[in-house]
Amino acid sequence: MDIKLNPNELIKADSSYLRGTLRESMADQASGALSPDDAQISKFHGFYQQDDRDRRLERRRQFLEPDYSFMLRARLPGGVCSPRQWLAIDAVGRELGNGSIRLTTRQTFQYHGILKRNLKPLIQRINRVMIDSIGGCGDVNRNVLCNPNPVSSALHAEVYGWARRISEHLLPKTRAYHEIWLDGEPVAGTESEPIYGETYLPRKFKTAIAIPPHNDVDVYTNDLGFIAIAEGDELLGFNVLAGGGMGVTHDDSATFPRLADELGFIPPQQTLAVAEAVVSVQRDFGDRVSRRHARLKYTVERMGLATFITEVERRAGVCFKPSHRVRFTSQGDRYGWVKDERGRWHLTLYVENGRVADTPDASLMSGLREIAGIHQGDFRITPSQNLIVAGAPEAQKATIEGIARRHGLLAEGRSPTRLASIACVALPTCPQAMAEAERYFPDLLQTIEAMADRHGIDRQAIVMRMTGCPNGCARPYVAEIGLVGKGPGRYNLQLGGDGLGLRLNRLYHKNLNKRELLRTLDKLFRIYAGERLPQERFGDFAVRRCLVKPVIDPAEDYHEFP
Repeated sequence: MDIKLNPNELIKADSSYLRGTLRESMADQASGALSPDDAQISKFHGFYQQDDRDRRLERRRQFLEPDYSFMLRARLPGGVCSPRQWLAIDAVGRELGNGSIRLTTRQTFQYHGILKRNLKPLIQRINRVMIDSIGGCGDVNRNVLCNPNPVSSALHAEVYGWARRISEHLLPKTRAYHEIWLDGEPVAGTESEPIYGETYLPRKFKTAIAIPPHNDVDVYTNDLGFIAIAEGDELLGFNVLAGGGMGVTHDDSATFPRLADELGFIPPQQTLAVAEAVVSVQRDFGDRVSRRHARLKYTVERMGLATFITEVERRAGVCFKPSHRVRFTSQGDRYGWVKDERGRWHLTLYVENGRVADTPDASLMSGLREIAGIHQGDFRITPSQNLIVAGAPEAQKATIEGIARRHGLLAEGRSPTRLASIACVALPTCPQAMAEAERYFPDLLQTIEAMADRHGIDRQAIVMRMTGCPNGCARPYVAEIGLVGKGPGRYNLQLGGDGLGLRLNRLYHKNLNKRELLRTLDKLFRIYAGERLPQERFGDFAVRRCLVKPVIDPAEDYHEFP
């Protein structure tokens, strides 16, 4: 019996290793869009075709095509860039994008509002400072995460080096990006993709490295995870994880979020072989019929963990040793100044929902440009969409802090819950969004802050995450309170994450409108204020109080509803 592959598989197979007809689509000035097939292939080059959904109806009434533009996402392993690179990132955002830079939950940056004619100049501009967008999107390994705050400098530097090596090793080998965007010479003769093959992976693939006790990267939510095991500053190796993932489809019980399983421990020299083996197992066993079930988490469920581990060991030529015991005690950013063992200082700035722009309330873009003009260290984008000014000498502390304060970049005066919470972009540009997120979340938080103050819990940080759809880009399914867009002005309310990224939450109420959402949260805060134990987090309280049952096996029990 012939298996009917999903259409994306045929597009990839016919793309001549991600070339498609992108040159022809880019040359067509009659439309602001690419051809449908090229709009899929372009993702592997780091950009999505979008349109302004606020203007769709108006454009349709005027018999005009949608107001097309593009979002481009860079590859920036571990979120690290130099001041020179930041100045280039800033200039490109102002001159070729929509005047802003969006920091992402995957420790990189993206531009919105790019016109088709500006795509190639933009890619060439960031290439001049050694930044590319290869694999920023698409069915390949995405940007590799790594704990951003280098308190232990030597260990962090070594682990960050592995993040870069994994990123380079799992990069597509096709020369299509260089040919199309950087005017490279076409490849003579045959070409191959030794890791991915001509159809690449069935779905996107995400990798992260965590350094205990900090789980800033939410390592268990990734397809592939590495937990650094160290004695002092000596890296002994990694506990390897596989099979995590956030995305679900509303009202489809065959889809579910999942935390990664432990495969075992490896020494550092086996890291690339194991990473490649996990990718190749997903390449060969992943679902290429239904993209809803194409992530690695479903492959692990279908194969069974023991069979999956055996296959990875066989392909990598390794034998996993028992995982080391680890303990995570924090998740999220540590705001303000932190001093490392070399005597260098690191200042974590607050960038609400990752949007770097100049607004009437704060001139974040101008402030970061000013800091980049004098900074002698580097910048580090965090998985919580903030930015660290890293490696500053003692003599520059006061100057940098003064600039940050003047431009509204410090965390001072923000509530603990606001500082712990994030939202995805959603409307008006994301084509998957069903509801608002980034534009609505700050106002919602203001109401929630007043509510928390009224109930006397305003000093308690509650991790809240909002997404405009169920794909889970802001990792809402491990938040203490997750708000997942269901339709215009409506959200599913999820409760019960542990605030450390180690426990899934569960659906508490479906399809609440904004008034119902606030009324429900007010009731929950009242109960929490009156019945919590000393130092008990909201997510732990929700589980102890049986507001939701803990998720034991998401494939079996995630969709159980109270």
